[in-house]
Amino acid sequence: MTSPQRAHIAMFSIAAHGHVNPSLEVIRELVARGHRVSYAIPASFAEKVAATGAEPVIYTSTIPTDDDPDAWGTELIDNLEPFLADGMQSLPHLAEAFEDDRPDLVISDITSYPAPILAHRWGVPYLQLSPNMVAWDGYEEEVGAAQTAQLEESERGRAYRTRFQAWLDENGMDLPLDRFVVRPERSIVLIPKALQLFADRVDESAFTFVGACQGERADQGDWERPAGAEKVLLVSLGSANTKQPGFYRACVEAFGDLPGWHVVLQIGKFVDPSELGEIPGNIEVHPWVPQLAILKKADAFITHAGAGGSQEGLATGTPMLAIPLAVDQFGNADTLVQLGVARRLPMEDVTAEALREAVTALVADLEVARRGEEIKQDMAKEGGTHQAADIIESALPARTA
Repeated sequence: MTSPQRAHIAMFSIAAHGHVNPSLEVIRELVARGHRVSYAIPASFAEKVAATGAEPVIYTSTIPTDDDPDAWGTELIDNLEPFLADGMQSLPHLAEAFEDDRPDLVISDITSYPAPILAHRWGVPYLQLSPNMVAWDGYEEEVGAAQTAQLEESERGRAYRTRFQAWLDENGMDLPLDRFVVRPERSIVLIPKALQLFADRVDESAFTFVGACQGERADQGDWERPAGAEKVLLVSLGSANTKQPGFYRACVEAFGDLPGWHVVLQIGKFVDPSELGEIPGNIEVHPWVPQLAILKKADAFITHAGAGGSQEGLATGTPMLAIPLAVDQFGNADTLVQLGVARRLPMEDVTAEALREAVTALVADLEVARRGEEIKQDMAKEGGTHQAADIIESALPARTA
């Protein structure tokens, strides 16, 4: 499907790999179809955005980045306040940036609170792009109510809710804050349906699952399986929660010199390899790796069960050991276990022995392999990038000649 008219589409996101990466192939496809895409993003991601053909619109963000994961704190309110504060401070600057270049349609990641407000102000359609699980029928009672109750227990939580609602009211949004993020009128869900909790209870008139939009990622480089490696294991905790030297040492102890095994250990930017002690010859250690390229050739994957890593593991049919660390990762880990393609190990229970036992049992389990291949085939049939772009084009306002 190709739109007969070139449109101006505005995309909004934050400086976080897990929120930018899922959108990139969709943006690349929209540009390839002839649309002009302006992508509002902090400067640290401008180059990555520009590589899709979109025009970066740079704004200054106050949200903690992957470089400072400790800034997120430990309580629910610590994880919520930064998005509201950033939305409130960036809204006028983003409005000014587009003042003389209004888009025909607005799309955004779930974390960009100014985007739906600006779409409402400009009178143009808005579509949310969700890189993780979405709300299902009953979500408010089963999850939302407990979170609201927790916030209402503290003065800080109550003030946050009051401030958020007042901001929405001031901008004419005419909806309760509890629906603002989790109940968009239209959302494109950039994960496979298999990864969605209670998928049969999701309103598909509002949420459309298109599956992973991964692309070839040739720019990230390739990886070759070493000759003689009988089994390959990838270990990665993503990009944010990687300050885990004890965990990495346990991995080295668990798999170092294990006959027939080759291990790719991604340790992120916060841990120095010297902290891991002597590294056996069958383990390669890197701050970053081309994850998808490795998973296509791997036999097992130790993951924090982030949305991106989980769907890459599913897309490649790789058995997973899930060690969730934060937010949606716990739900993702449960879902992977329920799908029959993973086992779960709490970080507090991690030992070299527990890791080795779990991973070797995973790769020996024929049912795990069968389920993994089945889900891999199902995912290959999902609409992906092209379906996402089709939905966005169909939301463009009709133009008269």
